Amino acid sequence: MSQDTLRERLAALHAERVRTWEPAALKINIDQRARLVEAADPDAWVKVGDKVAPFVLKDVEGGDLTLETLTAKGPAVLIFFRFAGCPACNIALPYYEERLAPALAAIGATLTAVSPQVPERLGEIRARHGLSYKVAADLGNELGRRFGVTYVADQASQDAQRAKGSFIGDVTGTGTWELPQPAVVVIDRKGVVRFADVSPDWLARTEADPIIAAVRALTPAPAAV
Repeated sequence: MSQDTLRERLAALHAERVRTWEPAALKINIDQRARLVEAADPDAWVKVGDKVAPFVLKDVEGGDLTLETLTAKGPAVLIFFRFAGCPACNIALPYYEERLAPALAAIGATLTAVSPQVPERLGEIRARHGLSYKVAADLGNELGRRFGVTYVADQASQDAQRAKGSFIGDVTGTGTWELPQPAVVVIDRKGVVRFADVSPDWLARTEADPIIAAVRALTPAPAAV
């Protein structure tokens, strides 16, 4: 049966892990997500009404994406995700291609998925899923940090990765453990945040409908005839 919501698709990923992962590894994953939820400080997150200062993202296809260019013709919708190999991100971004991108294109909004991963490694997720929207690198987590949405893995998660000979900083090319929490930020043409949703738990992400509703609310109604 088809999974119509992002929540259902991510729940299926977790259910598969419950069935197939070793209990110790599963516990580390669940505990890390729970700790991020417990430690969350919504006061530090980007908020509706915030004025966004200029920024520069690196388009995986080459060149820069700036606040000015992203909002030149309509609202900008930024989707923060972790990295190209993240399993949950490989569920979320195709979902947004199916359920979000067409509606935003019709409205005239610009959709961009944003990760700190270096551009030469980040582009594979766009190619893998044939995404129609932009994918861009937030070098050094500069914008993510400004929006208050970054985190660092807890010690148990770091130790588990090290035991497998892995380090997320090598995967992303950033050299650090810092990653963004899933977040969606809608910025209007004046550079003001009009919608913001942040999820400390990376298996809980924003559905398409509230994003579409927020962007539609920024679109002028047709003039009366």
